[in-house]
Amino acid sequence: MSRPRILVINPNSNPAVTQGLADALKPLDFAGGPEVVCKTLAEGPFGIESQADVDSVAMPLRKLVEGDNSSAAFVIACYSDPGLQVCREGTDRPVFGIAECGVLTALARAETFGVIAIAQRSIPRHMRYLRQMGLTDRLAGERPLNMSVAETASGEGTLAKMIDIGRALRDEDGARAIVMGCAGMARHRRLLEDALGIPVIDPTQAAVTMALGAVQVSRH
Repeated sequence: MSRPRILVINPNSNPAVTQGLADALKPLDFAGGPEVVCKTLAEGPFGIESQADVDSVAMPLRKLVEGDNSSAAFVIACYSDPGLQVCREGTDRPVFGIAECGVLTALARAETFGVIAIAQRSIPRHMRYLRQMGLTDRLAGERPLNMSVAETASGEGTLAKMIDIGRALRDEDGARAIVMGCAGMARHRRLLEDALGIPVIDPTQAAVTMALGAVQVSRH
C-alpha cells in the first residue's frame, strides 16, 4: 500500500528555500508514516516580501491544490499564509498555514512568544494576522532581520544576526519562545535554540507535524 502524501508548497520560486524545507522536514518523513514532499511554486516571486507578493500567489496556490488528487494534506510554507482560505475552499482535505501553526505551537510551549521577521515591512502584515487570530496579548515582540528571503536561506552571517535578535526578544521583550518568521530560516532552528536556551519554533515543522496528526488519525 502506498504511503499517503503531505505536500509542502514553497510559494516562492527560490529552490534553495525548498531544499532548506526538505532538509528541516527529514525527521518527520519516517517509515510507516505519510510521505512528506516539498514542491516549489514556479509561478511565485523569488521571495514573498510584500502584500503584493502574498496576493499574487493566492490563485496559483488554489489551482495547484485543486488539481492535486493524490495528496492527503497540504502545507503552505510561507509565514504570510498566502492563499490559505481560498485553498481551503478548493479542497475537502486539510490545508495548513505555517504562520497559524507556528504561533499555535509556540503558545503550547510558552506563555509569551517573539517573532523574528525577515524585514520591518513584514511586521505590520504579521500584526494584522495576529489581531485576526486574537493573539496579540501573547506576543512579546517582533523584530526584523532586514534581510531578503534568499539571504535568510543561504546568506552569510544570518545565524549570528538571528541569535542577536533572539536574545533581544528574550531579554528585552520577555519572549519565552521564538517563532522564526520565514520559511527560509528553517536550517537555523536547532543552532538558534541551542544559543538561546528557549524553544525555537520552525513554523513549517509545526505545520507538517499537525498535518501528520490529521492524516494519521484519518487513517485509523
